[in-house]
Amino acid sequence: MTHTINLNHITKIEGHAKLYVEIKDNKIKKCELASVEGSRYFEGILKGKQWYEAHEITSRICGICSCGHNVAAIMAMEDALGIKTSNQTKVLKKLLTFGERIRSHAAHLYFLALPDYLGYESALAMTSKYKTEIKRALKLMKIGNDIVRTIGGRDMHQVTATYGGFLKLPTKDQLLALADRVKELKKDSVETAKLFLSLKQRELVNDCEYFSLYEKKDYPMLDGPLVSQNSKFNKDKYLDYFKEYHNPYSTANFVSKNDKSFMTGALSRMNNAFDKLSKDAKKVAKDLKFPIHNPFYNNVGQAIELVDALDQVIKICTNLNPKSEKLPEPKLKASRGVGAVEVPRGTLFHDYTLNKEGVIEHANIITPTALNLKNMEDNIREFIPTVLHLKKEEKINLEIEKLIRAYDPCFSCSTHFLKVNWKKWN
Repeated sequence: MTHTINLNHITKIEGHAKLYVEIKDNKIKKCELASVEGSRYFEGILKGKQWYEAHEITSRICGICSCGHNVAAIMAMEDALGIKTSNQTKVLKKLLTFGERIRSHAAHLYFLALPDYLGYESALAMTSKYKTEIKRALKLMKIGNDIVRTIGGRDMHQVTATYGGFLKLPTKDQLLALADRVKELKKDSVETAKLFLSLKQRELVNDCEYFSLYEKKDYPMLDGPLVSQNSKFNKDKYLDYFKEYHNPYSTANFVSKNDKSFMTGALSRMNNAFDKLSKDAKKVAKDLKFPIHNPFYNNVGQAIELVDALDQVIKICTNLNPKSEKLPEPKLKASRGVGAVEVPRGTLFHDYTLNKEGVIEHANIITPTALNLKNMEDNIREFIPTVLHLKKEEKINLEIEKLIRAYDPCFSCSTHFLKVNWKKWN
């Protein structure tokens, strides 16, 4: 007996995606997870542009991760042109991306993931009973936005970060004011982690490699090689390990390593660098045993990262004393540069090739959702047989959506009511 699951519109994710599954005798014969966004051609737009234009253009790829694209593009050009940066610049880049991590994680956890666990169709429907949680989410999102605006100049498509430094620096008073406000919200981040640690997770073993950057001293963000439990390589070698390919049913590319899927994101970062988390983040997660090989725990990983992110912001804002620095004058040359940043959903790559006049001849941008797409598809293939006993279409659909949303995918970057068409179900 054959039946199909056709999810034409998956809810509570960034962008649009659809899923087609064909089942015969309770075995998955076909599983296709597709991005259905229109192609936006950012890599083509960049070709022929000047080297200093990349970060301004690519920050428009995503409103949620505009900081990540901004910083990744800047770091790629710094790599290409041999631009050295000060410790102050590196710390400010981290602070900018921490702000983005806070606002993004809070939005995903409370407004996209939590309704699934509590049995609501949306966060709006939760407001009468869970007003405290909704207010907590809004407070965390606001402080994330305020951090981004203070460092980056505005909430979206930041304007202060540039090659080799910042065009405008925050004042010490601004940083101390941020630190004080973040301290007041520390309890909210801890309560968020405790909440998601208390939620029951579906069982699923995701036997794959878990990739992230790895920094010697700090939790993964901007520096270090790419690592997993089996691999280690420098960021500029990523194309020697990761293969992009196209499936005809999706406008987003898929990525594999030796034809196998892998995972990136909060759970990967935690599997690789749990010991680098802040003291309070490790404390709240003391009952977990890493590595964890269940993708549903990516939500838990994001909640724990919230605690760490607030701790890191407090530390940076308290210790940093911004000083005016002269921006370097790069010497243009034919070159290639790669930037890699740990954005909320995983590792983001920007890769540029310049000619001797500094004109971009080639651009390659790989988002975390593209890196995760094959693994999401593989996970769905393994997961569906475990929920077919639920029989009711809406229950099965919800469990599939929970798995997809655990990755916090951004399909509009890799290129909401769920409408489901069932061919046959007995």
